Amino acid sequence: MKRFSLHTPNVQAPGWDVVLILDNLRSAHNVGNIFRIAEALQCRIIACGYTPFPPHPLLAKTAMEADKTVPFSTANSAAEAIKSLRESNFKCILALEHDSQSVEVADYGTFDMPLALVLGNEAKGVSPEALELCDGVVELPMLGEKASINVGNAAAAALYIMYSAYKKQVNFA
Repeated sequence: MKRFSLHTPNVQAPGWDVVLILDNLRSAHNVGNIFRIAEALQCRIIACGYTPFPPHPLLAKTAMEADKTVPFSTANSAAEAIKSLRESNFKCILALEHDSQSVEVADYGTFDMPLALVLGNEAKGVSPEALELCDGVVELPMLGEKASINVGNAAAAALYIMYSAYKKQVNFA
């Protein structure tokens, strides 16, 4: 997709309003990748804890300028970010994680906006404090033995599934 600058943007589905909460991500490269996904799907970002945030040279390398256009803020923790979004009347806050309560993203049901998606640390996942405050936990299907996927790739897969489902939900062609 080298010729991205010649691309004419698609029209965004009405009401689409998503914030990504990055819960103590370690890799600036992963965060840069998530900034690109956020730009592509017009999401905002809250970098929490020790998650790298702009300006950061390694993040900038993979963000390919999205770090200059995606709205972002910071919070001390994902739990703090979630509490702040609740005060802003966020209707749905989900964690992207595998646990005993998780359902596949495609099977979740209705995505009420505004919505936040919590993405967890590459090794530890979403913090227990943040998980407790979420309305639900969604996961991606894992058919292999490793059952692990890069957080940037997971964010991309989940967000595109969510956007596709949301477009059907609001009858947007």
